[in-house]
Amino acid sequence: MSSLAIPVATGSGVLARRNPVAKLAAALLFSFTLVATLDPVAPAVAIAIELAVLPLFGIRYGALLRRVWPVLVSALGIVVTMVLFAAERTGPVLLTVGPIVVTSGVLLTALGLALRMVAVALPGIMVFATTDPTDLADALIQNARTPPRFAIGALAAFRLLPLLSAEWQMISMARRARGVDAGRNPVAKLRLFVSTAFALLVGAIRRGTRLATAMDARGFDAGVPRTSARRQRFTSADTALVVAAAVAAGAALGVSIALGTFRPLIG
Repeated sequence: MSSLAIPVATGSGVLARRNPVAKLAAALLFSFTLVATLDPVAPAVAIAIELAVLPLFGIRYGALLRRVWPVLVSALGIVVTMVLFAAERTGPVLLTVGPIVVTSGVLLTALGLALRMVAVALPGIMVFATTDPTDLADALIQNARTPPRFAIGALAAFRLLPLLSAEWQMISMARRARGVDAGRNPVAKLRLFVSTAFALLVGAIRRGTRLATAMDARGFDAGVPRTSARRQRFTSADTALVVAAAVAAGAALGVSIALGTFRPLIG
């Protein structure tokens, strides 16, 4: 988890140097446009576009893979779950293995959901992998006009992510030292995972409460106008990035409509 909170861009990427608010707006615009359809074509085109512009962010494909693998595992889980437990199995039968019947309708729906998850997650991963948290907080205050309390709180929460990873390891090692080990029992592993997650949640709530009290004590909620040490400028290039994201999202949907695979989420 700690590696996920550290930017991995080399600094040479053209898009990595754009305003953090512009990158965030482009990612949100590109991602949520894909929610309008259930077909697998639009997200597949979107993923191809995202991978094509990845070098412009200064991110290597290997570094992206190390960050995106949990999303890929989740997408695979969606496909397996849909294939095994789908209530409606429409379309021609493609494969029959005992009680498992795989139809074209179920497979297309599962692929659409899985690819859409990956397509929606990738822009956010690319943005946060190329953005310094302090720059993001400054840009939110200066360019997006968000309340300083929210922006600085989000910055503090983002800085705490590496601590959560270290605390998870500490809890696991402490329990192992006391002889609490699941061994090869999957049920015991699940039970141990849930209890460790609960302990981590309790610790995170306590740390967050202490942090909020400390921030209020230092005047972060004083209500007086705050100044910014580093100026974040929103230039025409940043506007072009947002417009390009909208055009790319429209192109992905356009390909789906042209091929006749467009399946609106509503209707």
